[in-house]
Amino acid sequence: MNKPTLFVLAAGMGSRYGGLKQLDGVGPSGETIMDYSIYDAIRSGFGRVVFVIRHDFDSEFREKVLKKYEGAIDTAVVYQEVDALPEGYKAPADRTRPWGTNHAVMMGRNVIDGPFAVINADDFYGRDAFEVIGRELSKENRGRGHYCMVGFRVGNTMTENGSVSRGVCRTSNGRLANIVERKAISYDPDHKIVFTDEHGVQQTLDESTPVSMNLWGFTPDYFEYSEREFRRFLDKYIDIEGREFFIPSVVDKLIKNGEATVDVLDTHSRWFGVTYPADRQTVVDSLKALHENGTYPSKLF
Repeated sequence: MNKPTLFVLAAGMGSRYGGLKQLDGVGPSGETIMDYSIYDAIRSGFGRVVFVIRHDFDSEFREKVLKKYEGAIDTAVVYQEVDALPEGYKAPADRTRPWGTNHAVMMGRNVIDGPFAVINADDFYGRDAFEVIGRELSKENRGRGHYCMVGFRVGNTMTENGSVSRGVCRTSNGRLANIVERKAISYDPDHKIVFTDEHGVQQTLDESTPVSMNLWGFTPDYFEYSEREFRRFLDKYIDIEGREFFIPSVVDKLIKNGEATVDVLDTHSRWFGVTYPADRQTVVDSLKALHENGTYPSKLF
């Protein structure tokens, strides 16, 4: 049985939190959030980890991150840069922001040749989430366009300290019907979960609404679809500084075209991450409790 690969998106600037938040020690012994994901992935049957980072923190990343996983799991590094575009396209000279999460995924094309899961480096997903997707990706004969994702309940992914972006999902018979990236989801004064839609109207979300926390399961054919959709994206938006190429928008398009199905895997895992500086203490306390109750050993690596 081929073990799936874990593909870690670690090229983000950590723009809201400042600094390389992927390298911030939050566990009792200075563990990063990413350490827990790698540990859970190994425990859930993953055989390799590929990191996508930026060239400008390559040496720091290798020194502070890769070294500790030596001997525990096979690793590789690929790079996301603004000028990594398909043939025939050139990034505008003033473009500084990378092209988004799905562009980052495309960077894995030459090093991943089997089923793989995609995660954010700075999100804590929990053991159950990795077990669920590891089991699914280890199934034999996954056909072309047969993908999966872990659906977290939006109420388990919120912060009290500001707003969040989430891929809000609608399901049908256990499969993803559509997904829409919603920015600025937050609590209102009555502690209801709300966001403002594209028409400027405030909408409420039920706490159990499934959302994507960017924990996806793909097969390598996804790289081909991504290339095609990225070209279409660039044809429209290459000169618009703020536009990004997100995984949910590509997946949504493939579902609508009848080219892919996405099984939504349920988890009761509670997500947490450091979106804002004020979130950090909550994460530290939560991880400490997970060590104390035996979920994690005193030393991960």
